[in-house]
Amino acid sequence: MRFHHNIIRTAQACDAWCREAEVYNRILPLAFLSGVLLFLIYFVTVAAPLNFPSASLFKVPQGAGIDEVAQQLKQKHLIHSALLFEAVERLEGARAEVIAGEYFFPGPQNLFTVASRLVQGDHELTPIKVTVPEGATAKEISQLLAEKVPDFDTDTFLKEAQPKEGTLFPDTYFFLPGEDADLVLTTFENNFNLHVQTQPVAGAITKFGKSLPQVLTMASLIEKEASNTKDRDIISGILWHRIALGMLLQVDAVFPYIIGVNSLQLTKADLQVDSPYNTYTNKGLPPGPISNPGLDAIEAAVEPAKTNYLYYLSDLHGVMHYCATYACQQANARKYLGS
Repeated sequence: MRFHHNIIRTAQACDAWCREAEVYNRILPLAFLSGVLLFLIYFVTVAAPLNFPSASLFKVPQGAGIDEVAQQLKQKHLIHSALLFEAVERLEGARAEVIAGEYFFPGPQNLFTVASRLVQGDHELTPIKVTVPEGATAKEISQLLAEKVPDFDTDTFLKEAQPKEGTLFPDTYFFLPGEDADLVLTTFENNFNLHVQTQPVAGAITKFGKSLPQVLTMASLIEKEASNTKDRDIISGILWHRIALGMLLQVDAVFPYIIGVNSLQLTKADLQVDSPYNTYTNKGLPPGPISNPGLDAIEAAVEPAKTNYLYYLSDLHGVMHYCATYACQQANARKYLGS
């Protein structure tokens, strides 16, 4: 009897196991197919595209909307779906917006990572050191930025910077790749204001009695004509004195700005070139700065040395020689320049 009951229990257990196995046999394929389907959905929507451009830069323009950025991301193969990107970004709230600037993608990143970085402004960029030398022109600065800063809008910068020649303060700056040209220009101007339009420099300019544009124009000439403080102070005195006497300045430093020719390459024809910046044919200061002077040249422009000199020249070794008369100047030219 006991044996009979054991057989019944065994049969019942076997029947239950079979039913359970049958359920698993039905569920497992469905689970597997569901997993495959979910993976495929993830792969074609959320995962990074197979042609994701590793070690690439992506720029979000100032004022760009989420929909515009989404389309650009899709075109650049950084995401699969523009619509899904927009949906993910808007999960942040009604006021969610992408932050303008350049973004670096070292390798493939999924849609959620891309969306999160853009809404948080996570650029993953290292600022680039750019040193602008004293006396650099707006054109030279734009060329320097083009060489140093990847994806920089040189044309826009140059167009907006040239009218501000003289106020692009020479210094060491740090800019991100793809930095907005307007932001770079504002950085230069803010630095200029910090150094020149605050005390004590601003006070010295006011006390000197010349307008800031006049001071900057003179400083730009001095910057190009001399390389040390002593010579800058003396040349400043000479040039202001010549203006007071109604004499031509006859500064060679304007010609690289006008025609790209330095003083050793100048011809007599070059000296007569038709330009308001030509100090051999026009009295007084040029109409504006020919470069962006440093602080020392600006200070020299408003603190000229008082001497009886009216002439100067630089020999082939860069040493300055000064004269009070034109005869002395001619003698120095023969002695030091062989002319």
